[in-house]
Amino acid sequence: MYKIAIAGASTLVGRELKDALSESPLAVANYVLLDEDDMQGQLDQVGDEITFVQAIAPDAFDHIDFTFFCGSEDLTRKHWRDALRAGSTVLDLSGALDQEVGVLVRAPLMGSEAATVDLFTPAVVPAHPAALALALVLERLQQVAPVRMAFAMMLLPASEFGRAAMDELHQQTMSLLSFQSLPRNLYDAQAAYNLLAGLGEAAKVSLGTVEARVRRQYAALSAGRWPALGLQVAHAPVFHGHSFSIAVELERSVEIDALEEALSGGRVDLVLEDTDSPSNLSATGQDDVLVRLHTEQGARGASEVSRLWMWAASDNLRLQAQNAVACAMDLRRLRPQGTVQ
Repeated sequence: MYKIAIAGASTLVGRELKDALSESPLAVANYVLLDEDDMQGQLDQVGDEITFVQAIAPDAFDHIDFTFFCGSEDLTRKHWRDALRAGSTVLDLSGALDQEVGVLVRAPLMGSEAATVDLFTPAVVPAHPAALALALVLERLQQVAPVRMAFAMMLLPASEFGRAAMDELHQQTMSLLSFQSLPRNLYDAQAAYNLLAGLGEAAKVSLGTVEARVRRQYAALSAGRWPALGLQVAHAPVFHGHSFSIAVELERSVEIDALEEALSGGRVDLVLEDTDSPSNLSATGQDDVLVRLHTEQGARGASEVSRLWMWAASDNLRLQAQNAVACAMDLRRLRPQGTVQ
């Protein structure tokens, strides 16, 4: 019986992780829910187990097998070494540790990877869901032809920045409808009814930080197998779900039927009907990355193409939580079985 701690249990990612764990073989573990002091005492649940959210005390990580950090980057940086010293395996969903020496970015949902964990790996970062979604799509294409160039425009939802961003987007929407001044505690810009390539000088969140993280983690997952990704990030006035416009050039022409077959399976779901076009709404609750394929040459009747465009969408929180659970399942082999550490 493992003992698992979730630090940042009250966050959006933390809540999604609890659902993913409840559906996994780790559902029978003992759970400790941890968070900032102002969340202390809240009643919460993992699977059938009901428990209280606790403050992170000095001995909070004693006898913990796995610690998932789902809160802010500051929370992770403050406590992750304490968890290591207590003998816990650290999984960082905040992304704070992906540039720490020895820490590996992992995506077991993709299958085999170049980098493998061992007893000397200090921590694991489950890949950012956007980096994972893009990697899944490009890896599928690589099965039919080498990818020469790949470019993506990514639309971020408010949930990328947590519950406070979702609340402020809602408040801005209501304020605009009632002709009131906009709250700008988090965004230093009008996020409601607007597409933004920047959030303002005084914003407490940054699109550039997310873009840099996705680039780094995509490169870590690629391990040189795919070309560098041209990426631009914009903020969309939606609450949930990643959306992508992806342009790809292949090394050689490929039959459209082969492309469609490649984009069907392996956590990628090809959508063929216009009525079911991928969207942040249609992706909600889905395990796969939804993809719609478009080729100009194909529209004119050609049977082979080397350039293609894709519109894709994925459930950012669900994909991240499921990948984190897959990381923990992969790490079980490094921990003694049947005992609490």
